[in-house]
Order: sequence, then structure tokens, then C-alpha cells
Amino acid sequence: MALYQLTSSRSFDGPVLVICLEGWIDAGLGAGTAIASIIGNRPTEQVARWDADELIDHRARRPVLHISDGVATTITWPEVQLLAAADDNGRDLLLLTGPEPDMRWHAFSASVIDLARAFGVRLAVGLGAFPAPVPHTRPVHLVSTAPTSQWANDVGYVAGEIDVPAGIQAVLERELNAAGIAALGIWARVPHYVVSMPYPAAAAALVEGLARIGDLTLVSLELHDAAARTRARIDELIANSEEHKTMVAQLEAQADQESRSGPLGPPGRPLPSGDEIAAELERFLRGEGAQ
Repeated sequence: MALYQLTSSRSFDGPVLVICLEGWIDAGLGAGTAIASIIGNRPTEQVARWDADELIDHRARRPVLHISDGVATTITWPEVQLLAAADDNGRDLLLLTGPEPDMRWHAFSASVIDLARAFGVRLAVGLGAFPAPVPHTRPVHLVSTAPTSQWANDVGYVAGEIDVPAGIQAVLERELNAAGIAALGIWARVPHYVVSMPYPAAAAALVEGLARIGDLTLVSLELHDAAARTRARIDELIANSEEHKTMVAQLEAQADQESRSGPLGPPGRPLPSGDEIAAELERFLRGEGAQ
């Protein structure tokens, strides 16, 4: 039985494949919000879908039962799918969305490569966001997981070496590159004290980074508007605490030093964990701390 099913016979002109699968690190919902913005701002068409029973552990990612006045109406199953779209100038896009597979990563990667070859993908870009000791008062910086130093230098990178658990997007990036299809990941660095709430500035940075890297036109005005509103609310909370203002000032000094010194490295001195301010921000953004 095939792992996926083609649902459209259309052709493409050198599309960019955007990969954003739920289940791995996505601080501030940066990647999820970015892909939702891309999908929400243009028509899409499903061109392929994967057999969820072959990829998903339904006890870990349960389907949603819809109940109306005690009547079970429908069940919505998690689905991995490939959508077709176009940027604001009509250039082709393919969007790989849905939950990160729980099983058969090798087979899934091979199937994505098959589709990328069949559709003539010219570049694949994975989206992600991770917590970092950075302030909300500075622009969101992107870093990359890239196959070459040229890509890393172009996008940005974190200096040094580290071993971390890999998500399926990292596997896809390596396998696509090995198959001769250029692929990289771009990651937004999200202030560590806002990672558990939506941070639209990260999504805006990812959309703009994708547009620049992929030579695309993707307008993200609504993300910038949302980012400005979020920034104002965070500023209001920070202003009410000397401790929080001190922490942000320390982060600002470090960020400014980084911008002068080149590649992003580990912090030069210990910084607060941000747990307390994160909890206060969550209460504040829910309206519990409003005056």
C-alpha cells in the first residue's frame, strides 16, 4: 500500500517547498503562526495526503470528536498533507503541513523526496522557533540549520557545537540535500519569557526570511500589526516591575553586543530563567492583570 495518495494532477514551475510539521519545538507558536498566515492569505489546493494510520499514533494525537447537543456529529482526524499555493506574484509554493509523523520516518522522508522530484522543487525551507535569551525590544533574528557554510552565513547561525534531539524537519533537510534538492531550516529566536504564548514577531520574521531566501513575495502586514499589539502589552507589564526592567535591559545589552560581534554565541553571563515573568505575562495577556 502506498504511503501517500496524489489528489491533484496539476504541474508546477520550480516551486519552493515550505515544511512546517507540528510536534517539535515551536516557541511562541512562531512557525505555526507563519504557516497559518501563508495559508490564510491565499487560495490553496491539496495535491497529496499521507495515510495517517501508517504515520500517526492516534493515542498520542487523538482525533477530535465534534458533539452538538449530545449528538456525535463528526470526527476530525490528524492529517499530513501537501498543499499547493502561490506567492503574491504568482510563484509556485508547496506547503507540507500537519503533525510530525510518529513512525516510519525513513519511508516518509523517501516519499517527500519522490514528490519533490516529481514537482520540480527548487528549494525546501523548514520553519521553526526556539527559546533564546533575547529581549522582546529588539528585532527577531533568524538562525539556520543549513547544508553549507554559505547558507549559514547568509541566514545566520549559532556559534559552537551542540548535540540536540532532531525533529523530522531536520531529517527531511538532510535527505533532500542528499538527493540533490537544496534544503535548509530557518529558526526564529524567541524571548525565553514569552515562549508559552503567541509571539507574532517571530512569525513575521520567518515569513520575511522565507521570502528572502526563496525569492518570493509574501506580505505579512497582519503579523506586524499583531506583533505591535503584543509588544505594547508586554511593554506595559515590564514597565510595572523594576526586576523585569532590569532583566530586559541585561538582555538588550547582550543582544547589542551580539549584533556588533557577528555570529551568535552562548550568553556571556548567567541570565534569569524567565519563569516568573512568563507566568505573569500569561496572566496579563489573559486580562487577569489588567487594571
